[in-house]
Amino acid sequence: MHNHLRHSLVAQILDCIVDAHDRHTMLLAALVCAVGIYASIAIARHAARSSGAVRIRWGSTSVLSSGCTAWATHFIVLLAYQPNMRVAFEPVLTAISLTCAVVGIGGGVVVSLSSRRGPRQFAAGVIIGVGVAALHYVGQSAYLVQGTIRWDLTLVIPSIIVSLPIFGFSMMAIASRNRTWQTCAAPLMLLGIAILHFCGMAAMTLQQDPSIEFPSDAVAPQTITPIVAGISLALIALAFLGWRFDLAATARIRQDRKRLRDLADVALEGLLITQNNIIIAANRSIERLSGLKQDDLTGSEVSRLLPALELTTLLENEEREANLIGVDGIIVPVRVLRSTVPLGHSVQTVIAVRDQRERLRTEEKMRRLAFADPLTGLPNRTKFTELLERHTCTERRTDQGLAILLIDLDSFKIVNDTLGHAVGDAVLQDVSIRLSTLVKDRGIVARLGGDEFVVMLTGDVSDVSAFDIASKVVEQLGARPFDIDGRTIHIGASVGLALFPEDGGDPSSLLRNADLAMYLAKSEGKGTVRRFEKILHERLQERQSLEAGLRIALSSGQLEVHYQPLVDAASGRITSAEALVRWRHPSLGLIAPATFISLAEETGLIVPLGTFVLKTACAEAATWPPEIGLAVNLSPAQFHDKSIVSIVASAIEDAHLLPQRLEVEVTEGVLLADTGATLETLNRLRSMGVRVSMDDFGTGYSSLSYLRRFPFDRLKIDRSFVRGIPSDAESVAIARAIITMSTCLGLLVTVEGVETAEQYAFAVSEGCTSIQGYYISRPMRAEAFAAFLIAWNNQAPPNPSTGRKIAEKSIVLHHSDLRSVLNW
Repeated sequence: MHNHLRHSLVAQILDCIVDAHDRHTMLLAALVCAVGIYASIAIARHAARSSGAVRIRWGSTSVLSSGCTAWATHFIVLLAYQPNMRVAFEPVLTAISLTCAVVGIGGGVVVSLSSRRGPRQFAAGVIIGVGVAALHYVGQSAYLVQGTIRWDLTLVIPSIIVSLPIFGFSMMAIASRNRTWQTCAAPLMLLGIAILHFCGMAAMTLQQDPSIEFPSDAVAPQTITPIVAGISLALIALAFLGWRFDLAATARIRQDRKRLRDLADVALEGLLITQNNIIIAANRSIERLSGLKQDDLTGSEVSRLLPALELTTLLENEEREANLIGVDGIIVPVRVLRSTVPLGHSVQTVIAVRDQRERLRTEEKMRRLAFADPLTGLPNRTKFTELLERHTCTERRTDQGLAILLIDLDSFKIVNDTLGHAVGDAVLQDVSIRLSTLVKDRGIVARLGGDEFVVMLTGDVSDVSAFDIASKVVEQLGARPFDIDGRTIHIGASVGLALFPEDGGDPSSLLRNADLAMYLAKSEGKGTVRRFEKILHERLQERQSLEAGLRIALSSGQLEVHYQPLVDAASGRITSAEALVRWRHPSLGLIAPATFISLAEETGLIVPLGTFVLKTACAEAATWPPEIGLAVNLSPAQFHDKSIVSIVASAIEDAHLLPQRLEVEVTEGVLLADTGATLETLNRLRSMGVRVSMDDFGTGYSSLSYLRRFPFDRLKIDRSFVRGIPSDAESVAIARAIITMSTCLGLLVTVEGVETAEQYAFAVSEGCTSIQGYYISRPMRAEAFAAFLIAWNNQAPPNPSTGRKIAEKSIVLHHSDLRSVLNW
């Protein structure tokens, strides 16, 4: 029965369309509907491209156009209907039907503009469908015939139910960015209108009744036709205007796209211009990056080039790492940035693609530079410290040990100074190769800097195996010479060994203790291996405490200048004194120079210390008799200070001391470095009137050449040659030769370290200039020296026995006051 009913309804609708309507008028209605829909959509697009009042004006025109299109189509089809009886139109309902269309379509447009999402667009279409349905059935209610009208609701209700979703889908198609869907919008809307009209017309059953009269205000078809025709012409005009708008917008979009492509081609970065995930254009940089031509890329999806990139999750102006797949499947690491650019009514998505290969190469190079030694390629200090921390944690968990071998090259500075840094670098590279070959997979080799290397032995390491490898390191670097550009170079190595966890429970203490062991190896003759001992740490603490105390001593008056007399060999009178520094520690008492002078040289404190001695000695010597001279030692660090000449001049000037009374003593170590600068400094000192003497003569290198090249006034024979006099014939011969040679060169000669009457007599008999040593006096404080000077010089010229008595008395001077000395 249902099938029969459905077949009857379809037949009823078809009969209405074919038999009850004029075909030409229906074609005209379809044309007006299509033109009106196109005009409405075109004007709506133009409104969307506009802004402000212009947008509101054209949007309202689009809504009115849509309503008039539906209304005109409806009444043209009503005019095409041929009921074979008189017809007319009720004017109020006719006007209301037009209002229903305009209000419904306007409401749908407002809802549509609030969001472009599909559900909202579908709801907007349903609202428009309700307005069009109201138009049709209110308009049909305005249709008057000379008879009665009976409605078939089985056609009315389904027409509304079927047409409303169609209107919803048509609005979704209009809002879609897919061109295929967009082209379906107008046909769907036309279909919805057709369903409403023809179902509505088929639902009417007319029964002629000549007795029925039309109301007085009824409008005849001949009256309504010009109105419908005028609206149709207006719709055609709007369609033409919309067509012009579309052409202009298309041309503008085309021009904007061309401009965008031209700008994209100028950019160094790769640019993809896309719409709806489809590549519209690509610049030349993308072609170079991917190896694909524009024609190959245009029309393809973005995922073809950037398969792992999800554009929907990529925020505006957000950068993200990705991989670009180029020709032949080549993978290029890139960084992408997404930006939207409005072009006309549509929005283009521009994807900037930046090649990251060079950046990644640079970062990798920087990473290597940050963690690898550029000369040898070994891990540097930073990387080694990181590896050591990692391994100490691992070994602590696995209860295994590791060993640190700290290696310092012996005699490497000489290689650099004599053969140049290029040869030195080649030696370092060979050292790294030898160490890496020796260690292999038993540990890690690193260069800490300069000529210092370190080996970390991992795994099951014992003190025996670690010492064995350390000994092999010494053998590899010391026993086998290095052949660099045809030169045979001999160096050695001193190795400090520390085991984890016995010799240090953390990386810093382990390295520090290995370093202490290495310094012990160097101090014991180099070319050896020494393992860390706890006593080394104690010595380090003592040294640090001594260094801190020395810094305090420099600023708190704990340093004293003592003076040791020099006696003229011919007259037996004291002619000068050598200034020697002493440290009177508040708790340790008097500290000898041998304890702290080397520490001062290592820490750089020797420069302020030497300046203190120079200024203090000059000030105190200014109070002595004018014929008494002063000798002050200059350390190599002081002497190589460019301001040493001005410091000496300032000390003399501040003390009001004659320059001729000052004699500076330098060792041969001062002369080893820059002979040109050294000679200039010596000449400037002598030009001031200051005398220069060479201290510890005979213990250095090339002494005779120095006598010829440098302007010395005096030589001081080192105490090591005096100690054996007169019993040791070799010492006697050396001292005699130095005195004879100096006399021939016109130099003064001082014999220092004289401790016996026999040594004193030898110095006098050999014709030396002056004598210095404990036989005459130990160094003493300034006030004691002043008293000693008066007491000594007031005596007759001493013979050896007299000198011995005075020397014996001089020991007491350190503990007596000035009055007792003068009385004596």
